[in-house]
Amino acid sequence: MDKVRYGIIGIGNMGSGHCKSLDGGLVKDACLTAVCDIKPERLQWAKENLSPSVALFDNDEEFFEKAQIDVVIIAVPHYQHPPLAIEAFRRGLNVITEKPAGVYTKQVREMNEAAAKSGKLFGIMYNQRTNPVYQKVKDLVESGELGEIKRVVWIITSWYRTQSYYNSSSWRATWAGEGGGVLLNQDPHQLDLWQWMCGMPKRVRAFMQYGKGRDIEVENDVTAYVEYPNGATGLFVTSTHETPGTNRLEISADKGKLVVEDDKITFWRNRVGEQEFNANYQQGFGEPECWKCEIPTPGENKQHVGILENYTAALLHKTPLLAPGEEGIKGLSISNAMHLSAWTDSWVELDSLDEELFYQLLKKRADESKFHKVSSEVTLDVTGTH
Repeated sequence: MDKVRYGIIGIGNMGSGHCKSLDGGLVKDACLTAVCDIKPERLQWAKENLSPSVALFDNDEEFFEKAQIDVVIIAVPHYQHPPLAIEAFRRGLNVITEKPAGVYTKQVREMNEAAAKSGKLFGIMYNQRTNPVYQKVKDLVESGELGEIKRVVWIITSWYRTQSYYNSSSWRATWAGEGGGVLLNQDPHQLDLWQWMCGMPKRVRAFMQYGKGRDIEVENDVTAYVEYPNGATGLFVTSTHETPGTNRLEISADKGKLVVEDDKITFWRNRVGEQEFNANYQQGFGEPECWKCEIPTPGENKQHVGILENYTAALLHKTPLLAPGEEGIKGLSISNAMHLSAWTDSWVELDSLDEELFYQLLKKRADESKFHKVSSEVTLDVTGTH
């Protein structure tokens, strides 16, 4: 294989961006050979903006049957990610799915099982993993430079969205169309990075507001408290109705405090770890000597192109995947647990998440969603079928 041949299902906002990257030669050793979309206007866009050699399809069945591709990128509404990925694996294709991996873990687990059975390469478009800032945070945590984590707080309220944004498509911010709000649309990257850098929490207690200041069905204001296996705690705060918003990650640990804000890492480093200082200090009031350090983050933040480059290299040269598709279930598990906690007004354990209960409560909301009543687009039910 000299070049990896990519096909894309769904050439809307995200899919068209991948089209431009691949067809424009921005991804080494890769090319775009086929696209598929059910909307005539998107296929017309493709005809006018992509190379004549790119085949155009208006349904996924014909696409899977005739497209000359090695990899399919799935960039359609959330509910369809797993069923289309499963079909691609069945047909012997490699897969990259857009985030989130799906809407509910029960379905995503089936997708992961299909990937494992197929033996094909499975990736997910977690492009924030290419950011040198978050790669450095992961390195500092895993190397032991911070010592044992005590608390993690992520305030991510810089997702401001107006009512006109939500009005732009009938599927937006509906339980039947998207399957969730800020946690499923805007925050999958942060939830993934959170667990990627700091590990999976043990349990969660979440509180949500639905349609705060907006005429929408789903959550747009979330505050969640988590506990980790080592006794550390965490807080995740997010919204789409605040402006100006905040994007600040703070990790408090034995050897100091790490703050990520404005694409910079600041490390307030304790000269002596807190536990050691506490065990040995005998003079009452006092704190360890602390140094403020600006942490360098060399490297290029290639975002989506970086994921495509890494995936292509993995196919051609066995390079380790930066964002394996199987890991998509981790951030989604946190999201599902937060929803289930809010819906049941109780704690939810991550390692015993009741997937069937979550599915039934989600389905109830999807069945009552206004998307079924007003949409002239293809309507999806909660199973993801056409």
